[in-house]
Parts: sequence; C-alpha cells; structure tokens
Amino acid sequence: MHIQFFGAARTVTGSKHLITTEKGTKILLDCGLFQGIQTDEFNQNFGFKPSEVDYLILSHAHIDHSGLIPCLVRQGFNGPIYCTSATADLCRIMLMDSAHIQEKDLERINERRKRQARPLLEELYNAEDAQRALSMFKSVRYGQTFHLGPDNEVAAFLSDAAHLLGSAAVHLSIPDKGSFKQVTFTGDIGRPEDRILRKPDVFPQADVIICESTYGDRLHEKEIDMQGHLLKIVHETCVQNRGKLIIPAFAVDRTQELIYALDQLSSSGKLPQIPVYIDSPLAINATRIMKDHDECFNPEILEYIEKDGDAFAFPYLHYVSDVNESKAINDRKEPCIIISSSGMAEAGRIKHHIKNNIGNPNSTILLVGYASANTLAGALKRGDKQVNIFGESHEVKCSVASMDSFSGHGDYNEMIDFLSCQTPERVQKVFLVHGEYETQVSFKLKLQAKGYKDIHIPALYENVEI
Repeated sequence: MHIQFFGAARTVTGSKHLITTEKGTKILLDCGLFQGIQTDEFNQNFGFKPSEVDYLILSHAHIDHSGLIPCLVRQGFNGPIYCTSATADLCRIMLMDSAHIQEKDLERINERRKRQARPLLEELYNAEDAQRALSMFKSVRYGQTFHLGPDNEVAAFLSDAAHLLGSAAVHLSIPDKGSFKQVTFTGDIGRPEDRILRKPDVFPQADVIICESTYGDRLHEKEIDMQGHLLKIVHETCVQNRGKLIIPAFAVDRTQELIYALDQLSSSGKLPQIPVYIDSPLAINATRIMKDHDECFNPEILEYIEKDGDAFAFPYLHYVSDVNESKAINDRKEPCIIISSSGMAEAGRIKHHIKNNIGNPNSTILLVGYASANTLAGALKRGDKQVNIFGESHEVKCSVASMDSFSGHGDYNEMIDFLSCQTPERVQKVFLVHGEYETQVSFKLKLQAKGYKDIHIPALYENVEI
C-alpha cells in the first residue's frame, strides 16, 4: 500500500492524499483547491492522472478540501464521490459558487500573466463541470459501512469530526500483506465546545493516521465571555466611533456562528439597534442548509431554538443577495456590521468592503478564523501596514481585531484530545498534513510526548510505502 501527498503537505490548502492498495485500487482523500497567492500552477496540475482514480472520499465541503472536484471530473475522473448528506448539500452551493469565481478570476489572472509575458491559463472548470461532479456524489450516514474496490476489497465508514456541518473523519480497512491495515484520515478536527455542532466522535484503533495540524503550535484563548468580547468590539466601532465593523467569515459555519451569537445578544436586549448585513448569497444558502440539518446540532442550540424559534433571525438582520444592494452598503454612512465571505478575504464581496473601509480609522476589520500567511486576511492579522487589494496598494488605517474563539479548528490540546481514543503504541505511523511546516514540527514533538513513535511530515508529492 502506498500513500502519496498531493496537497496540504507542509501547507494548509489543497488537501489531496492518494492511497493505492496492493490490488491497485486508487482512493483519493479530498480534492481541495490551493488558495492564496501564486497557486495557479498547483491547481492546474494534479500530479496524477484523474482518470486513474477509482474513488474519492470527501471529508467536508470547505473549498480547500473540495474545490478541485469539478476539475478532477473535467480531467477524466468518473468514479463515485462519498461524503455525508450535509456535505453533499453544502457542495451543491459551494462548488457552483466556486465555478462562478473561477470564471471571474481567470480573466484577472490572465491579464496579470499577459503583462508578465507568461503563458495564459485555461479555466480550471465551469458550472457545467460542477454540475456533472455533483451528479457523482453518494451520501452515506455517519457510521455506515461502504465498500470499495474489486470484491469489496476496502471497507470504509465516516465519523463526525465536528469541524463543519457534515464534516467527517474517514476510516478505511485495507488488505495489505495478508492482514488488514486500519487507516484513519482525520480531515479537519473540530472543537469539543462548538456552539452549533456536536462533539467529535471517538473512532476505532488505527494503524496509520493522516492527521491535520493547523493549530499544532498554539492554544486558543480561553474566551470566558465570547459574547461580551464581540459586543465590546461592536460598541467601540459602531457606537463610540460611528464606524463600520467588517467581518470576513467563511460562508459556512463561521457566518452562522456569528449570526447565532448576535441573535443571542439581540434576544437579551444587549445588541445596539444597528443594521447587520449578511452580504453573501452563499452564506444565505448555507444558513438554509444548516437549518435543514439540525441532526448535526448540539443540545444547547437545539434548546435555544426550542425557546427562541430561530437561531439565525433577529431584528435589523438583513440577508443580502442582490449585487446592487451589496454595493449600496458601501455608500451608506451610518454604522453597521457587515459579515461577508471569504474568510481569508481572498475572493468575493468582502474584498470590496475591506477596500472601502481600510482607510477609515473609525472602522474595524474583525478576523474570526484561520488565515494563511499569504492571504489578505493573513496580512491584516500579521499587522501589515500596507496591503494589496485588487492589484493596488492600500494603507491600513482602520483598526484590526481578532477573535480566536470562533475558530473551527481544534488547537493542539483539542487535537490531542481527539486522538485520545487511540493507544499510541499501536499506531504504526502518523502523517501530519494541513499545517505550516514549523507548526507541524511543534505538533510532532507534542505527539511524541504522548507516546506516538513514528511521526512523519510529508513533502508535496512524496510517496510513502506502508
């Protein structure tokens, strides 16, 4: 059996890990888009032949895990795509949205390459490719066993990873050299105290673990009063300074967590009576899908919904789909809260809102999730005084704040807790993926202290025999 790493190897985007069994069955775990600056070539070239892949198992719907699926299909993949029903529903809106962004971004990217006298790129995929890919999705329930390969060679099931609605860890039982290897791919590991989702599931003993490591070198701040912190930022920006609060947030999960928190503040009478705009058609559709999958919700939010009626609706909350209405928000001078995607501020309407407010010292940009260093959100979080938006340099005059309590990724203690159902001495190999290299080195030391012996940080395209 071989595992080759074609993405999220010493970086946090482009998740793709290809398993080849003894019989030659090829199983791809995730098919994510590389995000950030200078990733065009990585997205154009998989490093393997899509037509040779037999199965795709998708851990969750985030674009850095699912965003190249239409391109995989466009280049010849014709097998089933297994995931949970919530992930399939989210992908129906997210992949179509991604196709639209691809079409819009290609012209801008090729204009830049033309000026640099570099070859022009072809489109990664379009809406037709996305539709064809979506027809290949097969939904499975958490804990439901499904089989892959000739003679049902490989047994597989998914368990709840609590990172995103429908997110899953993938568990494979693969025949190898006369016995079976138990392989677990964690996907992205969620947090046990998520405000909306259930806690992560425990899972059976594994021989090989492909483990994410995004926050492998840090602990989330203990947010004793998350709502109080959020309210303080709202009050300082919108009441005292009469400015706008701009929040880049992933359209799925992070936006809904923010809406839920603001809903609770509104219900308790603490939220100022100012407009709150959810300026993202994708987030609006994702909120609807989330309401349809309350089987993924934890008991606390279910109890709140029982009393409140709706955790995602309150006075002065406006869901904005129309592009002209979105543009009009920037023309309004009154204080408001604008929540828009993408979370890393690399695409979508949020870039326009940041551009229009970054020079206003009365406004605040609030960062509420992970941001890769080479993204606009990463530059703001790092404290850069000049940032590039739509090819133009802008001085950062507004305030920049951060709240780690909204992160959907477990910190190193929470990831270690996720792995606590394992006997470390029985794990033959741990591969650390989906993390920056220095972070992974730090996490490796922490896992070694817990008794894990053989921990490897694979490089991009590295092929390892198990």
